[in-house]
Amino acid sequence: MKTDKLFFCILLVFFFFCLEFNRGQNNGKTLVDVGVVTDDGTSHSEVVMLCINMSIADFYSSRPQFETRLVVNVGDSKNDVVGAAIAALDLIKNKQVKAILGPWTSMQAHFLIEIGQKSRVPIVSYSATSPILTSLRSPYFLRATYEDSFQVQPIKAIIKLFGWREVVPVYIDNTFGEGIMPRLTDALQDINVRIPYRSVIAINATDHEISVELLKMMNMPTRVFIVHMYYDLASRFFIKAKELGLMEPGYVWILTNGVIDDLSLINETAVEAMEGVLGIKTYIPKSPDLEKFRSRWRSLFPRVELSVYGLWAYDATTALAVAIEEAGTNNMTFSKVVDTGRNVSELEALGLSQFGPKLLQTLLTVQFRGLAGEFRFFRGQLQPSVFEIVNIINTGEKSIGFWKEGNGLVKKLDQQASSISALSTWKDHLKHIVWPGEADSVPKGWQIPTKGKKLRIGVPKRTGYTDLVKVTRDPITNSTVVTGFCIDFFEAVIRELPYDVSYEFIPFEKPDGKTAGNYNDLVYQVYLGRYDAVVGDTTILVNRSSYVDFTFPFIKSGVGLIVEMTDPVKRDYILFMKPLSWKLWLTSFISFFLVGCTVWVLEYKRNPDFSGPPRFQASTICWFAFSTMVFAPRERVFSFWARALVIAWYFLVLVLTQSYTASLASLLTSQKLNPTITSMSSLLEKGETVGYQRTSFILGKLKERGFPQSSLVPFDTAEECDELLSKGPKKGGVSGAFLEIPYLRLFLGQFCNTYKMVEEPFNVDGFGFVFPIGSPLVADVSRAILKVAESPKAMELERAWFKKKEQSCPDPITNPDPNPSFTSRQLDIDSFLFLFVGVLLVCVMALGNFTYCFLAKDQVSYLDKVEMSPCSSSQQMPVKRKTQLNMSQVHDQDSL
Repeated sequence: MKTDKLFFCILLVFFFFCLEFNRGQNNGKTLVDVGVVTDDGTSHSEVVMLCINMSIADFYSSRPQFETRLVVNVGDSKNDVVGAAIAALDLIKNKQVKAILGPWTSMQAHFLIEIGQKSRVPIVSYSATSPILTSLRSPYFLRATYEDSFQVQPIKAIIKLFGWREVVPVYIDNTFGEGIMPRLTDALQDINVRIPYRSVIAINATDHEISVELLKMMNMPTRVFIVHMYYDLASRFFIKAKELGLMEPGYVWILTNGVIDDLSLINETAVEAMEGVLGIKTYIPKSPDLEKFRSRWRSLFPRVELSVYGLWAYDATTALAVAIEEAGTNNMTFSKVVDTGRNVSELEALGLSQFGPKLLQTLLTVQFRGLAGEFRFFRGQLQPSVFEIVNIINTGEKSIGFWKEGNGLVKKLDQQASSISALSTWKDHLKHIVWPGEADSVPKGWQIPTKGKKLRIGVPKRTGYTDLVKVTRDPITNSTVVTGFCIDFFEAVIRELPYDVSYEFIPFEKPDGKTAGNYNDLVYQVYLGRYDAVVGDTTILVNRSSYVDFTFPFIKSGVGLIVEMTDPVKRDYILFMKPLSWKLWLTSFISFFLVGCTVWVLEYKRNPDFSGPPRFQASTICWFAFSTMVFAPRERVFSFWARALVIAWYFLVLVLTQSYTASLASLLTSQKLNPTITSMSSLLEKGETVGYQRTSFILGKLKERGFPQSSLVPFDTAEECDELLSKGPKKGGVSGAFLEIPYLRLFLGQFCNTYKMVEEPFNVDGFGFVFPIGSPLVADVSRAILKVAESPKAMELERAWFKKKEQSCPDPITNPDPNPSFTSRQLDIDSFLFLFVGVLLVCVMALGNFTYCFLAKDQVSYLDKVEMSPCSSSQQMPVKRKTQLNMSQVHDQDSL
């Protein structure tokens, strides 16, 4: 170490000697004093001073015609904020420097900016990167380096690429560390990444204090850390992190350029501890001038590593030399403070630089290609367009890609974002990465710490429908026992997770064992941090999702309206009349008499079965007509038209009797249940009283639809719901009840023959598990829910908790009508109109034919020639035999 310091001292003396020699050789040239505020004795200071002096030598050796020469005046800040301010005051007051290069740190720069503003002396910093300095809005502060907030975009792109949902920033407790946090927080919020904790490390933290903070980080589930600190503190930090096991598989570390740019200054032990870390490095484009300078540097200073800050100091010095030459040498004085007779501070006594405003305007227009790339001030600072992404391996770094403004993460600089598919993976954007602990896969970014506390899971305390969630106390151990479909499903989901999760169920109840509130109150406990999650029959609702996160639904839900079923058929002593309508009955009776009378008219003259006394003939007409319903009558018919009419009548009677028999059998054997209410709108129109589940969101939904509070009756259990529905509104009950679908399935499993779901007026997503907003468990648990839902385990749980009550009743969801109900339809004349019309038509034709024949011939000739008449379609019997048959039938009927 002493040898290195001696070496640097010799080099500095050499360069100062060269400058003094040049000053003596440059007679007639205008010498312009500029200041450099630096921390003498540090490695950074030595590299920067070498670069500044090389810049001056190179600049004027290539431009001998310039009329100005920079003279460097060094002020030692002694690695202290106050020391930097004192050095700046001395340079301005005693040396009357026209500009100041430096200081090294952002904290020192904060004071120098105020001094430069007061004295109108431009402050050009090559290493103060804190965004806080920009907020001072001083026109006399120029940043010849990149502000820390620029590297926020590559960090954001990396986190978004790998899909990490939580990040913990680790930063040093000073202006440099805090400056990046507002921009980093905003960038992470843009991609919905949560910051659950911030780890702040003091600049002078001991190894013990670092270990305590690392243990806190170890006991948190987040495994992605962004480190923003100085290289010397980072080296101790990572050595301790490896000792405590925070560099094992599963961890992700991202370093800012505050560490990566100075990696060469970190000892090998610390670099080995950083293996697997990702880093953002300042990208310096290659150029012939840069290669020549590096070659010269290696030959002149083989034991000194050139840093990016040295390159920026070189370019800043060149820019200052160009600006002073262009600004001219007129009026380079300082105006004195008017003596007012009162004591003034040293800052007030500085005076104002007359050359400062002109020099500032010239500096803002300077533009050239420097060693570190394009040099041009935009809004007072350099603007980067590319950052390099590196991966620390063994004792060095490996480039794995770049971040380009407009293109994002790419493997090569000439790669365009348009060439990458939308379905690409991280391997399409970055080269192979070695993760901490040499992990084979990408860390998921979080895990439940094995040494951490158990998840506190709240469960609802129900008094009814305990098949979903049931909380009991073990009488022997007095421990809480939680069972039910929701609990079994959650435990199945936990078993599907790729890691172990320790948890405990905590009932949401008061000390007396009663429920502590409704479901909104239970969910709100997660937002308050009293529970880490909620497991149970918790419905996914929009208003709840505003302050908690839900997983995918593990059971479908909705709100169903159930009503009582009644039989519309009145079973009394005239039930046999109900299959046919009164019109059909009347039409049938008229048809009986019409057909009988028509057959008698056609047959009584020639058929002895229809002749005889009037009383006998009337009875024959009735007997013939009605006997056709059950059997063939004994009376024969001889006329063609009579036979045609009887055939048509037989067919009508056959159809009518069969239909009547089927309808009557249906009425006698089938119970036809119909719902008393068919929709929610009918309940509203009639102003009916309805029931709803207590502690459910249904109350709010019903009020939104217009139900007054006076018509809403709460219930807890299935038995209470059954009692309210069976009473009806006239006896203090309800006309219908609203239940969520899972509860409705359980309810109809007990009372499926009495009630029916007639409508599903409200749609909801279903039951989900509740976690805090941004919890990384949500994604993993949701994926595990899908795995369980697609496995046989889901059906096993369904059968275990729902089917045991639905064995005699079909599922109201898969078969929403467990007891098919229909309205009994009476048989009406419309169904048989064609048949009746056909019979009537035959009657008319037969009677028309008979009338025609009767009017065509007189009765005597008709009787004499009846046998040969074309009006008869059959041979007429001899008169003698006919008389004998008529007389024998009369005697037989008289004997009867």
